[in-house]
Amino acid sequence: MSSKTIFITGASAGFGEACARMFATDGSRLVLTARRVDLLIKLQEELSATSDVHIIPLDVRDREAVQGAIASLPERFREIDILLNNAGLALGLEPAHQVDLDDWETMVDTNIKGLMYCTRFVLPGMVARNRGHIINISSTAGAWPYPGGNVYGGTKAFVTQFSRNLRCDLLGTKVRVTCIQPGMAETEFSKVRFKGEDDKAAGVYQGTEPLMAEDIAETVRWVVSQPPHVNINTLEMMSIDQAWGPFAINRVQKQ
Repeated sequence: MSSKTIFITGASAGFGEACARMFATDGSRLVLTARRVDLLIKLQEELSATSDVHIIPLDVRDREAVQGAIASLPERFREIDILLNNAGLALGLEPAHQVDLDDWETMVDTNIKGLMYCTRFVLPGMVARNRGHIINISSTAGAWPYPGGNVYGGTKAFVTQFSRNLRCDLLGTKVRVTCIQPGMAETEFSKVRFKGEDDKAAGVYQGTEPLMAEDIAETVRWVVSQPPHVNINTLEMMSIDQAWGPFAINRVQKQ
């Protein structure tokens, strides 16, 4: 991995940060992007002892900014070997008829459009070199519904299906595509979803041992370490304390 260049979106915290730290132990070249510049700078300072790190303050919702950031990469970072599409978020848990429409649009713009932009601008180089690996972070919410999951689950279903369709488009090349679908994981995810209401966020994980960001990083390590002829298509993972629920049935007493 020491000769690889890794491009990670949403690298300032959570899965993205954990993956950056994991790849840094291998001495990989890292391109780390996120909106929070202060956290990116701090991470760059920490990881520069073992890796060549380039940071880009970036909002993946901005198509022109994404295109410009990738087009203007320094020479040593231009040949991206692994694109980790990690940037994403959930906002709110209200039922569809009560939700803030701005929250829906933010999730669509980040989880769908941002992932599309990054993929579209990185992928041509991978195809031209006939090597590379795109790893998309989806969610169990993309396959299994829950109350309040509405548009968040829909965006993650897009990520899963988009990943499958990429595999079809790339058949005949050596470019790999993997979709990872984590379940309940304790990061900043719930704090963001509940907009800083820490007590509500903490309640999501109360009495459980959820997945941690490092668990996803180790899964990414395993996925990319497979022989070049092996493609891990989709990988769903949950905490031992999480499973699927029974069908919901609304029972109304007959008059």
